[in-house]
Amino acid sequence: MKLSQSEFGHEYDTYRFGYCLWATLEAGDSIAAFYESGFLPYSADPKVRGTFYMARSARLDLKNFSLSSENRRIAKRFDGTLARSEALLGDPRVHDLFLEYFRKRHGKQVMSAERLDAILASPLPLRLSTYAKDGEPIAAVLEVVEGNLPAQAGFGHYWFSAYDPALVEQSLGMWLMLDSARRAKEAGLDSYYLGTVYGPKALYKTNFKPLEFWDGSKWNDDLALLKRLARAEIK
Repeated sequence: MKLSQSEFGHEYDTYRFGYCLWATLEAGDSIAAFYESGFLPYSADPKVRGTFYMARSARLDLKNFSLSSENRRIAKRFDGTLARSEALLGDPRVHDLFLEYFRKRHGKQVMSAERLDAILASPLPLRLSTYAKDGEPIAAVLEVVEGNLPAQAGFGHYWFSAYDPALVEQSLGMWLMLDSARRAKEAGLDSYYLGTVYGPKALYKTNFKPLEFWDGSKWNDDLALLKRLARAEIK
């Protein structure tokens, strides 16, 4: 793991200087070690490969994970209604589903075809799952998954998801995350990473328990602090 920093901002009068911390994948590196150290895979620039950034990410301790009352409420909406299967990374239907979802939900500048192609060509161990209704995929989840190895914890990372935007108000996105976490626990993985928690809109992740977040130096289970931090931010 090669570490580097780049200047982000500063408040010289108060002697506060901000730097982004990056980590680059090298031969023989344990990918689990990057996640354990608070890093997530970087994907904003299609030309950059094997790079991770440090951020306020969140993860589940799968050994102690069980459904909360909110999880059970969401589970009832979709459990048994969609057929899940693993898909090839190059499946054109899934490719189109991702591009259409991001175009309608976040703006097409967020996920260009070039960026999506670079993500799918990542050197990380990827798994693509689709969820179909009447034989047609209406949702997809892209994960980073590394199984249990000797002396190394297995983990999963819910990296990207896409689904029919018409189902946004029905909380299909939260159900996809819930279903992925359940499958990770059933597979015997130790940790499941849920991405970053910035801004109030990301606080739905605190419905998953036991949750902890990276505070810059360690994994922290103070959810009251996490909620204060996220609510103070404008997204």
